[in-house]
This record gives sequence, structure tokens and C-alpha cells, in this order.
Amino acid sequence: MSRRCALLTWALLALLGLGLGAPGEEAPGSCCPIVPRREWKAPASNCGEKLQHPVRYVVVSHTAGSHCDGPASCLKQVQNLHSYHSRTLNWCDVGYNFLIGEDGLVYEGRGWDIKGDHTGVTWNPMSIGISFMGNYMERSPPPRALRAAQSLLACGVAQGALSPTYEVKGHRDVQRTLSPGDQLYEIIRTWPHYHE
Repeated sequence: MSRRCALLTWALLALLGLGLGAPGEEAPGSCCPIVPRREWKAPASNCGEKLQHPVRYVVVSHTAGSHCDGPASCLKQVQNLHSYHSRTLNWCDVGYNFLIGEDGLVYEGRGWDIKGDHTGVTWNPMSIGISFMGNYMERSPPPRALRAAQSLLACGVAQGALSPTYEVKGHRDVQRTLSPGDQLYEIIRTWPHYHE
């Protein structure tokens, strides 16, 4: 399957909401389509520090930059974030475990197994970092992006990567930052696993 065809398939599945339950509902074993690293042409990772499963915490952030609303623009956004993190900040890879686009797709960063660089030395070794691509101070992510994140969390539980009693934290709950933005923060505070 060509890269373009795969991205279009993932976009169609996300738009149709296939495999996704009602917001906040975790369907056992359901996994949303995740755009793998090879599809967004990620270079090989230089990271090696593993996370201990099941992970207890999930930290939700936003990139605070421009949003992307289609597979092509989101793919470019992930590539730009990777370049900034690895070349400018000299990190071993993109800092997040997963990124969520407004196209309703989940983009694999470091994945379930590798420690991220998203929330500082205290939280990185014990959390999964999920970042929504965009700035959510004054606007909310579209419902398809929120469903993708919730489906990803259900998938993490089903695969044993996340504890069934995992806790969602906003980036601002664990560091001095405005992330994940006022609007997204208000949304995640309504999620069943959210804890300050």
C-alpha cells in the first residue's frame, strides 16, 4: 500500500469514527489507527531508555504552534517537530510518545515503550506524553482529535502499556506552563481518568 493510500485510509477511518465508542467510553481492545514512524519518514531513534509497564500517568500537552487538519499537513508538522527536538534541542528523538492531529489521527512518536522528553526529569520516566498539534488557548481541538486521544488511551490499557487505573494530567498540572492551553485543559478535566 502506498504512503498516500495508507494516510487516506487512516483519515477515512478517523473521520468515520470506526472502532470508537462514545466520548469517554473505553472499548476493550480497541485501537485507533496509529500512523507509524515509517509513514511520516522518521529517522531511526537514538533513544533507548525504556518505560516500565504498565505506565500510571499520561501527560497531555499542546505543541502551541499551528494546527494541522489533514494527513499531509499533519505529517509535515510531525516532521518539523522532530527536526526541532532532535536538531535544535539535541534530543534523541521527538519528545512526545504520541501526537494527535486535527485530522483525527494519532502519530507515533517514541511509542509506548520509550521514555519521552515532554515534562521534565520527574515525570518523563513515569508517564506517556501525548501532545495535540496546535494551540488550544482560545480554541478546542475538533471532536475527532479528542476521540483519537481517548481511543489511544483505551488501546494503551488493552495492550498493557497503561495501567487500567492510569491518571491523566494536564501539562500545567506538573510543570509551570500554559500547556495544554485553556480550552483543551477544560476538556481533559472532564475525562474520567483526569486527576489534578
